[in-house]
Amino acid sequence: MHLSPSVHVDTFARDHLPPPEQWPDLLLDRPELHYPDRLNCGAELLDRTVERFGGDRPAFHTADGSPPWSYGRLRRTVDQIAHVLTGELGVRPGNRVLLRGPTTPALAACWLAVMKAGAVAVTVLAAQRAHELGTIGRLARVSHALCAADCADELVKADVPGLRMTLFGGAGPEDLLARAAHQPETYAAVPTAADDVALIAFTSGTTGRPKGCVHFHRDVLAIADTFSAHLVRPRPDDVFAGSPPLGFTFGLGGLVVFPLRAGASALLDQWSGSEQMLRIIEQHRISVLFTAPTAYRGMLARLGPPPGGGDGGEHGDKHGDKHGGESPPALASLRRCVSAGEHLPAATWHDWYARTGLRIIDGIGATEMLHIFISAADEAVKPGTTGLPVPGFEARVVDGEGAPVPDGTPGLLAVRGPVGCRYLADERQREYVREGWNLTGDTYVRDTDGYFRYVARADDMIISAGYNIAGPEVEEALLRHPDVAEAAVVGRPDAKCGQIVVAHVVLGRGAPPGSEMAETLRQFTTSELTPYKCPREIIFAESLPRTPTGKLQRYRLRQADLE
Repeated sequence: MHLSPSVHVDTFARDHLPPPEQWPDLLLDRPELHYPDRLNCGAELLDRTVERFGGDRPAFHTADGSPPWSYGRLRRTVDQIAHVLTGELGVRPGNRVLLRGPTTPALAACWLAVMKAGAVAVTVLAAQRAHELGTIGRLARVSHALCAADCADELVKADVPGLRMTLFGGAGPEDLLARAAHQPETYAAVPTAADDVALIAFTSGTTGRPKGCVHFHRDVLAIADTFSAHLVRPRPDDVFAGSPPLGFTFGLGGLVVFPLRAGASALLDQWSGSEQMLRIIEQHRISVLFTAPTAYRGMLARLGPPPGGGDGGEHGDKHGDKHGGESPPALASLRRCVSAGEHLPAATWHDWYARTGLRIIDGIGATEMLHIFISAADEAVKPGTTGLPVPGFEARVVDGEGAPVPDGTPGLLAVRGPVGCRYLADERQREYVREGWNLTGDTYVRDTDGYFRYVARADDMIISAGYNIAGPEVEEALLRHPDVAEAAVVGRPDAKCGQIVVAHVVLGRGAPPGSEMAETLRQFTTSELTPYKCPREIIFAESLPRTPTGKLQRYRLRQADLE
């Protein structure tokens, strides 16, 4: 794969791309994917949008009732932060800049500033712990970090070598936003190549050892110009909102990239349950919602059954924006609902449709693919299936050798499109990309109509409430406790969350099992890992099932949990 001349001074990210023969095939033949050789996605999302729509339109809202950030204010803040980055902080094109904080306009402005400065964003979750942050920082050789003031402790403890951390959202003259206020209000974006690295998004995969997924400037625009443009179909007057944080590419796309590309706005704030979600949708007239099936089920439980029962009949326009029952007042502003992160059961889709008159747009994506690549919207939705390849993508179901299997036969999902997996210096690239196709690790069936139906994960990944949790990573955290001799972590089916994390633990000599020890281990893993990864249940055992060669048999634990 031929790459354009890079503008990066620090070439670490490009130097550690997989060799060209291990890249997936890239499909860039559609007209909307013909990008110029020089392309800065930050400038495209912000500067070009201001040129089209003006600077007075709202860009970002918050839930606290404060005035929205206009596009003009956002561009000024972004450009001033970019001056701080490249001037006072010495960030050079290609340097990796870690971004950490809650979902706020300030964090989004930092991400856009990193893009315009030609650096590489490494987004992490505000909830991630020092052990995880340290690993990510070292793998990506992060040199700088922009961190929310109330999220700094764990990053300090991570002790990333040579890291220069700058806080924002706090007080005092050294705060990033205070320093930015004294900078010029315009900044000429660095003329990056379309295939210069823009971001590295980390995923744990199935082993718990993080993998850095490298994406280019053109990739950021490609997800907006495929999935968003063709299925979400945003309008300039839309207000986006959702539960995924910006540290996930699902959230980065749905709450920053997609609305800005369309000249729309987004509400960026924290979410704490279905009741708050319903309240925010109603108060802020949210029209496009991104969240996981768990949240849709939670909102349905609070809404109750539709008046008089039944599905309320059908009505709507040719675009299929409204159908089924009448939306309750709390959801009257919604016109598009996107679900991803875990399998959307057909029953949840039908219940939501009957209660609200809205067809949920289900989808499957991956950090390796940046966003959603199989989906369906409006009348094309077939409940119980994920959908069809998004325009610009191709998909098929293959066997273990990579050969396509007949329709109706379960196999591995393989996909290719304008984006694809490029791991940062990781031998697992050979496992994910085979013969030019990205193998997502999911078992799927394609039916005779070409729709793809999810069966299960093909590995030991646990998917709980839309979060991917690697069992081995949780095991490693448990084993760091001095009283734990062995640990095996599996997922147990759960009606609310899809799966919950269950840990089977063998204690060391003299350590007493029981509720007190279980709580001790839960607290310990919470201090080691992001809380959503921690076991919901801990089962003590005298031994764990293993093969004669000593290999752990997790499937036997899963079977035992179902009995």
